[in-house]
Amino acid sequence: MILIYTHKITPRVRYIFKHIFTRTLLVAIDFTTKVEEFVAHNGPKLTYTKNPLGNEFFVKSNALLFEQGVNDLEINMHKWDNVPCFFKLGAKSSIPFDVFAASFYLISRYEEYLPHVKDVHSRYTAEESLAYKHGFLEKPVVDIWAYKLLAKLQEKYPDFKVQKRAYEFISTIDIDNAYAYKYKSLIRTAGGFLIDVFKFRLLSFWNRFAVITRIKKDPLYTFDKILSFKNKYKTKHIFFCSVGDYTTFDTNVPASKRKYKLLIKNLADYTNIGLHPSYFTMQNATLLKKEKNRLENITNFPIHKSRQHYLRFSLPETYQQLIDLEITEDYSMGYASNVGFRASTCTPFYFYDLDFEIQTPLKVFPFALMDTTLNDYLKITPKQSLGKIRDLKNEVKAVNGVFITLFHNESLSDHLRWKGWSRLYESMLKIGIS
Repeated sequence: MILIYTHKITPRVRYIFKHIFTRTLLVAIDFTTKVEEFVAHNGPKLTYTKNPLGNEFFVKSNALLFEQGVNDLEINMHKWDNVPCFFKLGAKSSIPFDVFAASFYLISRYEEYLPHVKDVHSRYTAEESLAYKHGFLEKPVVDIWAYKLLAKLQEKYPDFKVQKRAYEFISTIDIDNAYAYKYKSLIRTAGGFLIDVFKFRLLSFWNRFAVITRIKKDPLYTFDKILSFKNKYKTKHIFFCSVGDYTTFDTNVPASKRKYKLLIKNLADYTNIGLHPSYFTMQNATLLKKEKNRLENITNFPIHKSRQHYLRFSLPETYQQLIDLEITEDYSMGYASNVGFRASTCTPFYFYDLDFEIQTPLKVFPFALMDTTLNDYLKITPKQSLGKIRDLKNEVKAVNGVFITLFHNESLSDHLRWKGWSRLYESMLKIGIS
């Protein structure tokens, strides 16, 4: 156990120290504000305040963890052995920056509470972030800092031994559209045929006709293939199911359709199921509750996992809504336009609510990459995507983190814009488990 001395134990101090030591490094810690108790402790100890008490491991504290609310902070970037860092400290400190304040700034998503320009879907963009601006978006720097901190502590206390956590891989699948043509309403089907004719999309017209008349299988129904890969590679999977009403941005088959219900029930028999809240749930608690209840009525068990459609969430409102509905795990933490680590970590963390200054029960699972990011935003080939996937996986494995990927059933279909992409998913699984 490491004993931490600080002049004031705030919720922020307790939160980030526990994340770094307990959850990331698997090290037990305790806190004290009593100098005599700290001095009497014989094991490893760390001082987090303005000045060291003796020759113990000392990190000079930035004011951030002793403040409340959100302020516009001045951030100046530096390097710690070629790793980007900020909140630089003076010569007395055992490390050159306040790793705890910097980690809190990134993991709490402090910058997303500050004024910023949103994209067309009202999302916080990668381009606004410190990680993107300073070139460390594709590195889980909070985890890297944690392991470098541990190495420094072990230099100071050579007898201090810790257990290593295990690398983990999770493949997540979003079901935006379970079917391309089947089980749509008569109006949508007729409209689809008319648009195909009007735009001279003869191949699309034929595919629609062939699927509806059962000449061909629906191209987006790739679930048997995904489940076979799950069994083959023994991977952990989570399917996020959309059950919202039809809108411009929510185009799945109705959740009332018997075949879609059977699909969800079948997936729930073999793997984990989560909610994929529709586009307009970002700040609509009533709609979110309606969709959660709808999915629970289909599965007949409580739903505790969630990922926002279009990755549309606003902090802290969306997460507060999820907490009120007893969602305990969210998988939305990532960017649509860029791969990498939105919260600069590949370790699941509890959402810290800066409005109420509390650690919440909502655990956030940050993902590293999404198939549509590779294809639609970065516009790279499947072969180039494999290189990007391998690089990100290596970053996660180097810190024994959790490598989470986001794919859609559509990207295994070879249908329309996914032509030539069907083999990428299996290749990604091989990389993920290696």
